[in-house]
Amino acid sequence: MFNSLKGLVVTLVSTMNGLRAPVTRQYPDSGNLLGKRDEPTPVKDRFMGFPALTWDDEVGEPFCTSCMVCIRGCPTQCMTSVMKDNPLHEQEKSSRRKIVDSFEINLNRCILCGICVEVCNFDAIVMSHEHEMSTSNRNGDRLDLPALLEIGFKFQKDTDWIPPTKRVKVPKGGAAEESKTPAEAESP
Repeated sequence: MFNSLKGLVVTLVSTMNGLRAPVTRQYPDSGNLLGKRDEPTPVKDRFMGFPALTWDDEVGEPFCTSCMVCIRGCPTQCMTSVMKDNPLHEQEKSSRRKIVDSFEINLNRCILCGICVEVCNFDAIVMSHEHEMSTSNRNGDRLDLPALLEIGFKFQKDTDWIPPTKRVKVPKGGAAEESKTPAEAESP
């Protein structure tokens, strides 16, 4: 009996608080009669949207070498990839011997866990801020290499993304020093 009264009091208090501003946003805005699209909901910097592939501006190729570590680590097996020999490596413009030839992610199967980002050794995949990518057909959410790179370009531009292996480390006692890759740390 006491629990029933306690529940009734909670309900009455929350009903009386109905005059405060709503916490949620109506999407899409049903009150918008002019047909204008509302601004998208802003996301936080650490928001994890759909995966995207990153581009190496220094060399002019994707960071992805199609090593398939992300594919093996994916719990839903929503990704496929094929590698090819890197033509820029033969010209000695790139240190990557292999490069991605094709890459596809089925976003309908992706659970946005971020495991692919964690296991990638080449900073080639990121969790972008894209989250509004619904389609009306069943296979419409399959993204190929150009689409994944386009999302990656946008993410890199919007967030001023720097690969984790290139970020500057600031020691406790002094000036900033550029972080070194494992190969650079071994050489004198």
